Amino acid sequence: MSLLHTAIQTAVIQAAEHAADQAETVHEAVSHPPELPNFVHMLHEIFPGSSLFRFLWQIQDIIFILIIIGVITLFFRSASRNISMVPKRLQALAEMILEGLLDIVCGILGEKEGRRYFPFLGSLFIFIICMNWFGLIPFMKSPSSNILVTASLAICVFCYVQYTAVKRLGVKGFVFHLMGEPKDLIGWLMTPLFLPLHVLEELIKPLSLACRLYGNVYGEDVLLGVGMVLGIAAVAAFIPGTIIGFPLHFPFVLLAILLSAIQALVFTLLATVYISMVLPHEHHEEEE
Repeated sequence: MSLLHTAIQTAVIQAAEHAADQAETVHEAVSHPPELPNFVHMLHEIFPGSSLFRFLWQIQDIIFILIIIGVITLFFRSASRNISMVPKRLQALAEMILEGLLDIVCGILGEKEGRRYFPFLGSLFIFIICMNWFGLIPFMKSPSSNILVTASLAICVFCYVQYTAVKRLGVKGFVFHLMGEPKDLIGWLMTPLFLPLHVLEELIKPLSLACRLYGNVYGEDVLLGVGMVLGIAAVAAFIPGTIIGFPLHFPFVLLAILLSAIQALVFTLLATVYISMVLPHEHHEEEE
């Protein structure tokens, strides 16, 4: 009986230790979900004692943002270097992109207002879609998978919308707009309710923009990372120690290309609608 009791106790202890190890593994996987590696992170892992690579790893999102800005600048500079009536490939591609974006913006704001605000909105879309797609390039990273980056973009949109509202409506007109533009006694009586609700709505808009873009891009990166890890694990089951795996993440790459473009378009369309909402009534009458 004593031997049986000892065996049962040992089995229970081993099961508890195994469960603890599994729980710790799951906790680490949840806390640090796998993502596709980028060259800055790889340099930090190869040279862990280097203060330079550690610093670069801490500001990796800024590094990739600067790279993206450089790529966008180089592309449009090359496309506009020798403009001709018969466009070459780069010029034709740039014109197709800009004309398509201009049609979308003018479809919401109208021809006059659309051309006025297109430089900001067009730049916003191109910058976001390049950030979203940049993580799909091997050893690169999507800066928009960082909540601080998307929050910065959302704050820029928020400030631009408020500036536009004050500039086009004036301070009194903007406050009147936040009050719900009351026109009768009932409207003025509802002002104490409408004013805080509209102020809260303006504050929620950037939060919604930031979280939506961050959640979708970060989820895509994690999904790609999980697919790559599973592909390597499938090969490692037959060839231990290998770093080569099945491209199980490839179908998710195609999905990420589509969803990244949609998220950039949604972000830009919402910014366009927010601008449209604070324009004077004359603009809306012209649109009608």
